[in-house]
Amino acid sequence: MLTFTNYVLIHSMSSTSTLAYPTIALAGKPMAVGIGDSLTEIADFLASTGRKVMFEAETARHIGMTGGVTLTADQIGLQANLVIVVGGDGTMLGIARQLAPYNVPLIGINQGRLGFMTDIPVERMMPLLADMLAGKVESEQRTLLEGEVMRGGQAIFRGLAFNDVVVARGSGSGMVELKVEVDGRFVYNQRSDGLIVATPTGSTAYALSAGGPLLHPNLNGVALVPIAPHALSNRPIVLPDTSKIDIEVINGRDISVNFDMQTFASLQHHDRVLVRRSGHTVTFLHPAGWSYYATLREKLHWHEYPSVEGQLK
Repeated sequence: MLTFTNYVLIHSMSSTSTLAYPTIALAGKPMAVGIGDSLTEIADFLASTGRKVMFEAETARHIGMTGGVTLTADQIGLQANLVIVVGGDGTMLGIARQLAPYNVPLIGINQGRLGFMTDIPVERMMPLLADMLAGKVESEQRTLLEGEVMRGGQAIFRGLAFNDVVVARGSGSGMVELKVEVDGRFVYNQRSDGLIVATPTGSTAYALSAGGPLLHPNLNGVALVPIAPHALSNRPIVLPDTSKIDIEVINGRDISVNFDMQTFASLQHHDRVLVRRSGHTVTFLHPAGWSYYATLREKLHWHEYPSVEGQLK
């Protein structure tokens, strides 16, 4: 069992008025091996600098923490200046969606597998965090999508998505038929396994595995990516992120819509899924010198191929 009563004592002896990010919250992947040790190490370091440390309540419960300050995501959004997330991209997705209305910046420590968003290696987290809190940091903003399910003219479900909104068939059913309109203009009727509406952040997730394009995070775009379309001429298309996308279920069974694969709603024929850019954004903080292209090289294993210089030697 983990005990963090020393944080309050250290905090009471130090002034936080001149510190960058004087109040920092920690959140972690539930039940991940070693997650408690990583969170403890970070919390001890933050407390030693005079910062107030708080824990996301579910994280504290999963690691068996006693003592210290534990808050809900909404409470963290109102009180914290920064949130450090330890885990994988799925953990970051969940926290980012909850904190999006509060515009609290996020730092991601990768204790998962891939780590497009949790981009700081856990073995290097302490020196990098020290540098970042000292001002050696780069900031970027990411867009989100918001969607609602309309049935008989009434909204029956709403959700936020950091990666994507996906309308898809169940594993045991046949193709679905979807009617797609953008900004009130008919685009196509599509027979497929489903359709992905992806943000630039989500372009490296499910959309990538379905053959979609990579979108730079600073691009003001959203991708429509068919999943195994019946007609091979149904190709991915990138739209302005000001677009209003209307997806109507025409035919099929066992169809659902999901937001980042974490919240779901079952769909019926003639239900419509309306998707648009959210008014919220998420701010990521990265170590100085961070490069999106370096992240792609590492995570997509582009670095495994010899460089041009290497081939010329």
